[in-house]
Amino acid sequence: MNVLLDIIQVLLNVLWWIIIVQALLSILIAFNVINTHNDFIRSLYRGLMVVTEPIYRPIRRILPDFGALDFAPFVVLVLIGILQGIILPAIYRATASTFI
Repeated sequence: MNVLLDIIQVLLNVLWWIIIVQALLSILIAFNVINTHNDFIRSLYRGLMVVTEPIYRPIRRILPDFGALDFAPFVVLVLIGILQGIILPAIYRATASTFI
């Protein structure tokens, strides 16, 4: 069971970094620091959007419209923090106490 929880922990860490990179790339594109005329940037941005959009979509339905600001990545990062800081350690403790 702990191996499964370790895999979930690693996947949450990878997802956290994907969201950070996608948010930074989005900000850089919005302020025209980098543009999407570059094939690599466009491919990277689209690839990150394919990964993150299914996660953001239900959160965007719940959140009110803030215009150009998108708080869905921040909400997902907070949820990942809660999972990693509270829920997964509680599951670790619960599974460790059952095997002792």
